[in-house]
Amino acid sequence: MRMYDIIAKKRDGQELSKEEIAYVVNGFTKEEIPDYQMSAFLMSVYFRGMTKEETLNFTMSMANSGDCLDLSKIQGVKCDKHSTGGVGDKVSLILGPMVAACNIPVAKMSGRGLGHTGGTIDKLESIPGFQTTMSQERFIDQVNHIGIALVGQTAHLAPADKKIYALRDVTATVESMPLIASSIMSKKLAAGADTIVLDVKCGNGAFMKNKEDACALAKEMVQIGNQAGRKTIAVISDMNEPLGYGVGNGIEVMEACHVLQGKGEKRLTKLCVILGAYMLLGTGLVKSVDEGMEKMTESIESGKAFEKFKQFIVAQGGEFSYVENSSKLVSSTYCDEIFADETGYIKEIMAYDVGIGAMILGAGRETKESSLDYSAGFWLKKKTGDYVKKGECIGICYYNEPYKNNAPSAKEKFKNAFIYQETPVQPVKLIKDVIE
Repeated sequence: MRMYDIIAKKRDGQELSKEEIAYVVNGFTKEEIPDYQMSAFLMSVYFRGMTKEETLNFTMSMANSGDCLDLSKIQGVKCDKHSTGGVGDKVSLILGPMVAACNIPVAKMSGRGLGHTGGTIDKLESIPGFQTTMSQERFIDQVNHIGIALVGQTAHLAPADKKIYALRDVTATVESMPLIASSIMSKKLAAGADTIVLDVKCGNGAFMKNKEDACALAKEMVQIGNQAGRKTIAVISDMNEPLGYGVGNGIEVMEACHVLQGKGEKRLTKLCVILGAYMLLGTGLVKSVDEGMEKMTESIESGKAFEKFKQFIVAQGGEFSYVENSSKLVSSTYCDEIFADETGYIKEIMAYDVGIGAMILGAGRETKESSLDYSAGFWLKKKTGDYVKKGECIGICYYNEPYKNNAPSAKEKFKNAFIYQETPVQPVKLIKDVIE
């Protein structure tokens, strides 16, 4: 078998066999196939696409390229949730404790962020003392003991995906539906959950800008998951404004505490309730989404979800006082109000621009080597549909001394992200579709 022949075959639009795909993935992971040949292969996939069978085989080869987490020692049906990413997306911080409070084990591996704001791991590390690494034995023991554990993804989990994605990033082959779907699902399958719920974001702050593309990606991923023997459901959710009020790391943990205490922003709370309902449905605990939503709502109203969050944070070394008084997570030197430049109804808030503004303040990474300022970011005072008068406060900007010179441009980014119109704005539908 030669890489040259496989490249030519895919270039000409022919279907690759399971063995040929495994040869490509394993050869590149072991550095037996050079970057220039893998680049040519990826470009041929970009233009020719992949059949459903090819996409499944590509995904499974990447999933099996390293360690696969064995969760068989965890009691019960294990459920995982994945988001395709958005600005202000702190859903995993909220959803894990809510689901665990319903006696469904949550054994989750998450990543760090590169770009807008930090990933779930970065956000949790804004809590002093919180540990995101532990042995597999301790990880499983914690899930069995308190129902939830969340750690950083190891380098040994789907290593092929990491290498291939790095190459896609510099060869203009990121925007390929089968490559995106296989990248996401290879990590989810290797992480060992029985049921997977996918939150596929759609809108100006998401990777997929329109519903059609979001649905196409969701269908690819659901098909891969189900073919691999995992119950998989995708929810298409709106990302035409930041999710919730907070954008940053510590700021988002603070907001997660607000939601778990029953004091959260309505759309954010509703999304968590709906995603949790599908997680419960996928595990068989409930027979309908409505029943699942009732259980999710009850987990908040009873205080069980917040209690579970506290247990989880303490179990992984986090300082309890930062959960009890989450405002301590936003301890920046500077706290500036941002005012509207015009009068009108907020038509939309360009989430991407808000995310870039937060990154300029130190809340996100411009490069892999960039350090994070956990207390930096924004707090939105107004949301889509609100009526605003010129000079009224629309948000608060948090930053520290090292980023003082960046603050004016970050605040300008935030201010310009708000689009106004003279007439009232119709509410944007939160859930655009569900793919089962």
